Amino acid sequence: MGVVVDLNSDMGESFGVYKLGDDAAMLRIVSSANVACGFHAGDPLVMHATVGTAKANGVAVGAHPSFRDLWGFGRRQIVGENPEDVGKEVVYQIGALQAIARAVGHRMSHVKTHGSLGNLIAVDEALADGVAGAIRGAAPDAIFVVMPGTAMERAGQRHNLRMAREIYADRTYQDDGTLTSRKQPGSVLHDPEAAAARVLQMVRERAIVSVSGKRVPVAIDTICVHGDSPDAVAMARRVREVLEADGVRIRPMAEVIG
Repeated sequence: MGVVVDLNSDMGESFGVYKLGDDAAMLRIVSSANVACGFHAGDPLVMHATVGTAKANGVAVGAHPSFRDLWGFGRRQIVGENPEDVGKEVVYQIGALQAIARAVGHRMSHVKTHGSLGNLIAVDEALADGVAGAIRGAAPDAIFVVMPGTAMERAGQRHNLRMAREIYADRTYQDDGTLTSRKQPGSVLHDPEAAAARVLQMVRERAIVSVSGKRVPVAIDTICVHGDSPDAVAMARRVREVLEADGVRIRPMAEVIG
C-alpha cells in the first residue's frame, strides 16, 4: 500500500477586518484544516466560511484551541494556569467548532492545540492531562494531534484517545524532539525546497531530524505547514508535490490512522 500521511495547516486565523493567510489556496492543497476558535484568532463568520470551504474541497476540519490570548496570537508564554480551567476553555472552543461544522453539514474530526498551549502541554504532564481530559469529555471520538514522545502523547494514551503523531515542515527541532523556540534564529523555515526535502527525509526515515543532526525515531501520521507565513502556500504545495512524487499518498488524518 505504501506510505500514507495527512497534510494539515492552521486556518481561519483572520477576524473582523484583520486578514491572515490564504485559506482558499491552502484548502486546495492540504487534507486537514485546524480551525481557530476565537481565542487566539478567528470569529464566527471566519470559522463558518473556513469550514464551508473545507467541506467543498473534501478537507477534514478540526478545532485549534488556544490560551485566551488574542493580543499575542496565542504565542505568549502563559504559566501557572489551573489545568482544569484550561480544560474548560478547550471544551468551550471544541464546542464552538463542533456547532459550526454541524451547521455547515461537515463534522469535526480532530483537535490540535495552538501556539504556547501546544508547547506547554508537550512538557507539562498536568496541563497535558487537563487538555486530553477535556477532549475526552467533549469529543471522545476526535483525534488528538500530538508531538510524538511528549507529555501530550502520554496524556492521550492515559485518556484512551485516538492520536495522530505530527511533524512540522516549517519548524526546527531540538534533540529531545521538542520544537525550537521561535525566539531562536532559524527556528522557522521559509524555503519551500529545503522544507520539502527535509520532510521527505523525515517521512522516509520515520524520524525527526534535530538542529544538531540527531535522529529521533517517531511515528509520523500528519505533517503541518503553518498557514500564517507568506511562504505557506508555496511550501505546502511543494511538500505535497515532493511527497507524492516519492509515492507517498496524502489523505485526511482519520483515514491515515484508521
